[in-house]
Amino acid sequence: MTRQRVLFLCNNNSCRSQMVEGFLRSLAPESFEAFSAGSEPTYVHPVAIKVMREVGIDISDQLSKAISVFEGWAFDFVIAVCEGDACPFFIGESSMRLSWSFEDPASVSGTEDEVLGVFRRVRDDIKDSIQRFIAQYG
Repeated sequence: MTRQRVLFLCNNNSCRSQMVEGFLRSLAPESFEAFSAGSEPTYVHPVAIKVMREVGIDISDQLSKAISVFEGWAFDFVIAVCEGDACPFFIGESSMRLSWSFEDPASVSGTEDEVLGVFRRVRDDIKDSIQRFIAQYG
């Protein structure tokens, strides 16, 4: 069986898209190939790495990538995981486009515990969404 290709898009490809890529790679590697990219890639956020390790998923080897890296690729699903009109758009071929709006944990300020709390909440919301996606399309 051929695995379905999924591209997750976000602005900086540092938190949300990295976490959702990590979840899909971990939870359904036999059914999906997961990729992520951003319109303004930066780095994989260290707190995203930390909160994913808390649930047994290591995303420290993932890289922040520009959407242009995937020019000419075809995807079964392209899923934007950011909020509002600022989300990037993939102009390449895709069978289905979805939008999942998650708060940007990198934009939160406060104490270390407050920031961790937001990252954990977003991580858990992402996990719920990816589990529903796998159940529906896997």
